[in-house]
Amino acid sequence: MNVGIVIVSHSPKVAEGTADMVRQMVGDEVPLAWCGGNPEGGLGTSVGDIMEAIGRAWSEAGVAILVDLGGAETNSEMAVEMIGEPRAKKIVVCNAPIVEGAVMAATEASGGATLREVVATAHELSPA
Repeated sequence: MNVGIVIVSHSPKVAEGTADMVRQMVGDEVPLAWCGGNPEGGLGTSVGDIMEAIGRAWSEAGVAILVDLGGAETNSEMAVEMIGEPRAKKIVVCNAPIVEGAVMAATEASGGATLREVVATAHELSPA
């Protein structure tokens, strides 16, 4: 069972495009979901949509969430809190470049890496 990946962007097109790139590179080896945009169809993120995406990508191995901007990070953290234990302790919000981080995290996950290893790989891409 592989770690799941969730991509959260303020832009639904960025989220979908990133997920498409991940899927083309790693296939269906990794549970993958994405969400983006606000309920009115503009830029933004929705806690409810993030919770649903976590559910679609859920894995007992854990879920790494890749976000693009501060609001996506904040809403993802709120979603994790609302999901609650015991699942919340298996979900990590990664502050890493969304496209590169998602691709590298999914590649790592497809090889059976742990949640900790997947998150560390994504974070390696962050500027110092």
